[in-house]
Amino acid sequence: MSHLPTLLPLGDSAWTVEFGDRIDPALHARVMGLNVALHVARDAGDLAGIVDLVPTFRSLTVHYDPLAVDGQLLGTRLLQMAEAAGSTASEGRHWLLPVCCDADLAPDLERLAEAKGMEPAQVIALLTAATYRVYMIGFMPGFPYMGGLPPQLAMPRLANPRKVVPARSLAVTGEMCAVYPWESPGGWNLLGRTPVPLFEAAEETAPALLESGDQVRWRVVDRAEYEHIAGELAAGRLSRANFHIAGEAA
Repeated sequence: MSHLPTLLPLGDSAWTVEFGDRIDPALHARVMGLNVALHVARDAGDLAGIVDLVPTFRSLTVHYDPLAVDGQLLGTRLLQMAEAAGSTASEGRHWLLPVCCDADLAPDLERLAEAKGMEPAQVIALLTAATYRVYMIGFMPGFPYMGGLPPQLAMPRLANPRKVVPARSLAVTGEMCAVYPWESPGGWNLLGRTPVPLFEAAEETAPALLESGDQVRWRVVDRAEYEHIAGELAAGRLSRANFHIAGEAA
């Protein structure tokens, strides 16, 4: 049974439209359906007071200029559009991203493998066989919360979070996968590192590599290839577009 969307105020310049209370692809499709409908309406000159749209696992937050639009009227309109928008099960863009799982870049790989009664190679095989859907960007700029981690690899957060997680670390917790775009504290299990930046401020129109709805696959590379890719990216001979696979599953 479909959950009716609900409207929650977020201060005096934003509304959150909630579609449910769980992480579920069907709920996320409804979120993206409203997201698409609002983008279309705004691009057509309607709803000009909308400043930003922030999709999550199960909700969409709409930031607006209270001097340009009546908040109560906008809220009513949002609920109407949420009920009418339906679902958008778009697969977004497809990415095939390299990851190196050498021991010093994957400090929790052996521990996770031991906890699951596997060899590290089996963990890596499961990790790279799956396709991950980006549900939302949060926690810090460019940090992608991705569903699709094989249940066999589900692990709780670390009991004692690290004070420093290196930038671009691939990490898992529960049945989620993510990458830390920046060096930061963190409590997820680290299984590798990608040479591809997840956030580049120089990309003014879209500094975050990934966005909600994207699909991601991982390709294991050895240390030499990891270093080579990192060097090519730093020199500008490779760009993040090189890891985008258009029109097909990654």
